[in-house]
Amino acid sequence: MESGEAVARRSGFMQLAGTRVRRIGYGTMRLTGPGVIGPPADPTEARLVLARALELGVRVFDTAWYYGPDIPNRLLAEAARPYPDDLVIATKLGWAYDGVGRLVPAHTPGELRAGMRRDLGLLGTGAVSIVHLRWDDDRAVSPAFRRALATMIDMREAGLFRHIGLSNVGLTQIDHALDATELASVSNSFSVADQADDEIVDLTARHGIAYLPWLPLRAGGAKQMRVLRSWGEELNATPAQVALGWLLQRAPNILPIPGTSTVRHLEENVAALSTWLPEAAVQALSTG
Repeated sequence: MESGEAVARRSGFMQLAGTRVRRIGYGTMRLTGPGVIGPPADPTEARLVLARALELGVRVFDTAWYYGPDIPNRLLAEAARPYPDDLVIATKLGWAYDGVGRLVPAHTPGELRAGMRRDLGLLGTGAVSIVHLRWDDDRAVSPAFRRALATMIDMREAGLFRHIGLSNVGLTQIDHALDATELASVSNSFSVADQADDEIVDLTARHGIAYLPWLPLRAGGAKQMRVLRSWGEELNATPAQVALGWLLQRAPNILPIPGTSTVRHLEENVAALSTWLPEAAVQALSTG
């Protein structure tokens, strides 16, 4: 009597950065204050969230030095050291704070190297599995993009981290990167409310590249929310679990990285691994 597509195919695993991991990660951005600046409102709960994530078998943690800055990295190192062999820490480089506290692109070789030193200073040398080059809204293969990618390749070859990823990028940038190096992952915005990346999801699936959608629980319009609630009632699941279930069934290389500041929501998100949507629900939530 197992079913629910055999409890979502035994709660879903995939290969990422050479490691077998469950297909739900955790995004650490919510472990900060308003505007992604400063400490979380409840530091005790933040520590409990990370500890519970590890207990539940979450092994992919998405982070960046410029969150806080540094606060989620510090909390993650505190919670997870000594790091399990199957832990995948994925960081991002390419943004920094300007003189008035705004996040702005930071893509020069010097800025990327400084960010990498900052990550390693808190997380520890050898701790970082994947580093994503986080781009801005320019989707061209510009000289700046080429230089930044070359810097990422140099840092990986120097042993500062193990695998390169890209974040907030377009198809032409991915194609260029694949001509230059191997990619472990792409991390873009993708959800039931934002399916503009359909073609990139399919491309990464064909190439065996993991796709880590950020903002996987982005709220849709009123009609979409009605569909999520309706199927949630049908399946005895929350709307968030239905949204995550849709992502998990959209392509086998998708590994959502929802963030939360509470243990309750973390547990709901991880339970989405057991939520299997019938084809009618998948179609109702798909716009492509």
